[in-house]
Amino acid sequence: MAVDITLVKRLKDLTGVGLSDAKAALEAAKGDFDAALKEMRAKGLTKAEKRSERMASSGVIGTYNHDNRIGVLVEVNCETDFVARNEIFTNLVKDLAMHIAASNPQYLSREAVPGADVKQVEAELTQKATAEGKPKDMINKIVAGQLDKYFAEHCLLEQPFVKNPDITVGDYVKEHNARLGENIVVRRFSRLALGEAN
Repeated sequence: MAVDITLVKRLKDLTGVGLSDAKAALEAAKGDFDAALKEMRAKGLTKAEKRSERMASSGVIGTYNHDNRIGVLVEVNCETDFVARNEIFTNLVKDLAMHIAASNPQYLSREAVPGADVKQVEAELTQKATAEGKPKDMINKIVAGQLDKYFAEHCLLEQPFVKNPDITVGDYVKEHNARLGENIVVRRFSRLALGEAN
């Protein structure tokens, strides 16, 4: 089956795989781009994860201001100044700053949540499940699921991305690792809202 070369190139760009792999995935998916992307994303993200071991010390600090009421600073690092000046990278930084303004994450990642906070949330969820009369042998599973939901609400990299809620912010960053061929790291962020206490 002949596949559209523009779809092949688009799949290659999104996943970081070679042209032949992208073409084979589209042929296997009978030209269904979404199915091929789903299949190939794992390969592209695997390559991106290998890049995560490389040093990312270049990058930019992006800003976003929403109606002079919400302001965001976000530092996103990459490996080279060449990529830091690339339009794809600068658009990623803008998207991240806008997402932070809209979604108000409290932490960068699950690993950045202080242990004391995690224990407090676990204790509250356990107490709630017990009070609701959930079976004792199920409470740990219930709490683990609710803890995942808590992280998805409060951690930037675990939140559903505002422009495409089917993927997380972390997945969106990994796609850019694959597209740009460099390790990209969201280092830190700060969000200020008018009238909010620290």
